[in-house]
Formats: sequence, C-alpha cells, structure tokens
Amino acid sequence: MQDFNKENKYFKAKERVEELKKFYGNLTSYVIVISLLAALNYWTNSWRYMWFLWAAFGWGIGLLFHALNTFNLNPFFGKDWERRKIKEFMEDDDQGKTRWE
Repeated sequence: MQDFNKENKYFKAKERVEELKKFYGNLTSYVIVISLLAALNYWTNSWRYMWFLWAAFGWGIGLLFHALNTFNLNPFFGKDWERRKIKEFMEDDDQGKTRWE
C-alpha cells in the first residue's frame, strides 16, 4: 500500500512539473516573439502605429489564464474546489445519498 502512495505522489509531482514546463515554455515564447514583433514594428514604421501591442494583448490574456490554471490561482473552480466536490460526492455515495437518480 505504501508503494502505491509513493507511486501516486510521484505521478502527481511529475504531472505538476509537466504543467510548469508548459507554462514556462509558453512564457519564454511570448517574450521572444513579442520582442521580435516589437523590433519589427519599430523597424517598419518607427512606432507611428504600435500594432505589436494587439498580439501582446491577445497572447497575454491566454498567458494569464494559463498562469491561473498552472499555479491554482482560480478562486472559483480551482483544484481545491475539485477535491472538495469529489470528496463530497464520494461521501454522499457512501451514505446512499445519490443525486443522480
């Protein structure tokens, strides 16, 4: 049984590391690509119209949601909420209270 707990912890930790790698990869790509777009924007029109900000804003919103998910910062439906609900449903099922019938 203890080996099962160790394996479970290992797989959870490995999944967490994968989530972090994906986020940091996305963040690195964001910084590099937006920097290149800003340089291209400056080179083509000397900041008369900063069109690269549209890309930075759009991708930035996606990056924000990725960070909220990766670091469990969602106050409404985060991992803690999921765990509480799963535990609640399992306890209800053990007591014979099924809401699904």
